[in-house]
Amino acid sequence: MHTILVILGGFVLMALCLLGGRIFGGAGVASLIAGLKLFLPLWLLGAGINMYIGVARAGYSVGEELPIFLLIYAIPAAVAGLLWWRLARG
Repeated sequence: MHTILVILGGFVLMALCLLGGRIFGGAGVASLIAGLKLFLPLWLLGAGINMYIGVARAGYSVGEELPIFLLIYAIPAAVAGLLWWRLARG
């Protein structure tokens, strides 16, 4: 359940980055792409913090936590990548 909530948090962060890109960058595709460019490193940091907490506080090993980290990062990042690709094409 925790993993699903963290992934959903990634989608919320993506929406906030897209909204921020639209607010600060104005209308147009370039502002949305800028929001996605901001999202990817922020989400990597967020997923890394989640992994750190799993290792340092929950007692999991890095080997146990690494596949979860990859899943947590990859799902929202893949959606962001597809969205970026679609925006760049159109």
